[in-house]
Amino acid sequence: MNIAVLGAGGLGKSAARIIEQKKEVKIIATCDKKGYLIDENGIDPKKIYSLGKGESIETIGNKSDDTIGEIIKAPKIIEGILITLPNLPNEFIPSVAKRFLDNNYQGSFSDPLKRTQAMKIMFGMDDFFKKHKSTYLTGTGATPGLLSAAAVLASQSFIKVDKVDIFWGVGIDNWEEYKGTIREDIAHLPNFSIEKAKTMTDKEVEDLLDKTDGKLKFKNMEHADDILLKKVGVVDNLNQVTVGGIMDTRNTKKPVTTTMTLTGKTFDNKTSSHKFMLGDETTMAANVLGPALGYLKRAIWLNQKNIYGVYGSTEFMPMVVR
Repeated sequence: MNIAVLGAGGLGKSAARIIEQKKEVKIIATCDKKGYLIDENGIDPKKIYSLGKGESIETIGNKSDDTIGEIIKAPKIIEGILITLPNLPNEFIPSVAKRFLDNNYQGSFSDPLKRTQAMKIMFGMDDFFKKHKSTYLTGTGATPGLLSAAAVLASQSFIKVDKVDIFWGVGIDNWEEYKGTIREDIAHLPNFSIEKAKTMTDKEVEDLLDKTDGKLKFKNMEHADDILLKKVGVVDNLNQVTVGGIMDTRNTKKPVTTTMTLTGKTFDNKTSSHKFMLGDETTMAANVLGPALGYLKRAIWLNQKNIYGVYGSTEFMPMVVR
């Protein structure tokens, strides 16, 4: 797979580290806000993940005021696009994908999009992607993604699903590695919004984290697991799905084990629950980017079979990237 990785923050760098250990995938284009790099023979992933604090893709590539536009100029050599950009505001990632199609790109995309409203925008572009013979798999991270896909499998034991509860734990030792992701999560806190989180300075984020001893606690998050699980019939109502979690921005150890618990009734009228737990040693990056790459391989597979449009991570299984 010859792919482009859009974004070189914490998730983009971790994607490069994973890809370095894979044989089936090669980064041929990458960019961040300030710089871009294109090499159809392949970019050494170490060049990306070795970038230091304050360094940009510009350091190893080229400077541009429109780095995504530079990637768009080389669409014929790109089979798939992995989007690891922070999605602030809701329209941002959908608008990035649209730019590629407006410039005649025909291929595949995967993104670890999280917010319900953003995903509704993506699903609204289904006909547009079909028209441009492109395939987009959305919500392909950990939640939604890995955990919501596990809920689809777990639901098979039940005639009726009563509820799906997802509660995640994330531990990182330096919030600056994941600035975009953390700002997205801050937008879920009471008295915050996407607009407010986007405009916060680093100092304001640090002040907030100082007040909470580096921990952020979330409940009833606007996570798209709900619409993805309703879309495939696991639940009938969005309020049957709840997502919450705890993020520790000062310790790599997870503050709580990540779990997906699905409760339902069996054909013989017994109520029971399936629980899917992620190992505490697996990081946020491992649980987000492993599935996102697996789903990108699936998107390319679908595209090669002339199946176009926008689909969620609950509609297909990811493929294993060797």
